[in-house]
Amino acid sequence: MPPSRGPEGLSNDVLFSDDETSAPSAIKRCLSPISVVPDFGPCLSPISGPRFRLSPISLSVPDFVVDDGAQIGADTRVWHWVHICAGARIGERCSFGQNVFVGNDVLIGNNCKVQNNVSIYDAVTLEDDVFCGPGMVFTNVYNPRSAVIRKDEYRRTLVKRGATIGANATIVCGATLGEYAFIAAGAVITKDVKPYALIAGVPARQIGWMSRHGERLDLSVQGQAEARCPATGEIYQLTGDHLSRSEEAA
Repeated sequence: MPPSRGPEGLSNDVLFSDDETSAPSAIKRCLSPISVVPDFGPCLSPISGPRFRLSPISLSVPDFVVDDGAQIGADTRVWHWVHICAGARIGERCSFGQNVFVGNDVLIGNNCKVQNNVSIYDAVTLEDDVFCGPGMVFTNVYNPRSAVIRKDEYRRTLVKRGATIGANATIVCGATLGEYAFIAAGAVITKDVKPYALIAGVPARQIGWMSRHGERLDLSVQGQAEARCPATGEIYQLTGDHLSRSEEAA
């Protein structure tokens, strides 16, 4: 079976060779080895079987940097002008668009999609199936000053499974975005977001609820009611200001 091909038709064996003299100069800066680790730990949803493997990673272009020690799962795609720092831990089947930065103290689950021009700074965790729209912004210092060093004051941001962050939205550090929350384009998040909540505006406020499939539900923000996802038929139950998905078959 022929080896998988990387940038410029080169095999991954060449891309990850320890002998830089055997590789074209255009990709020498991309030759940092990628570690293999067995698991992320309890903060991400578990999966069965080996967590990482090296060979199927899609190295689509030569102009990116993966620092020595970064941990990247199988079938993850890395595009132009991406920089992944040494301490980053990234799951399987993720995609990183052009001009993405991933810091050292960053944990990213499986099947996350990070669109162009996004920086994921230290103290950010993305669980499985998170979508980060183009140009959205994470922060990690609440009150930054250029002349004041606050690296020991980072506030952690957690984006839970299935959440969507729209284009150009800003997540002020210290917030937790609940499972399947939906942040509209351009919103500014300054506090925690409930699971399934639809959030919009500056500053952001809740304007509705979204299904796991990403469809708006016919529900008010608060009350006692039930709604079905128009795409899947899944049933959602609103109790006060809390939404839950019914296990009843549609």
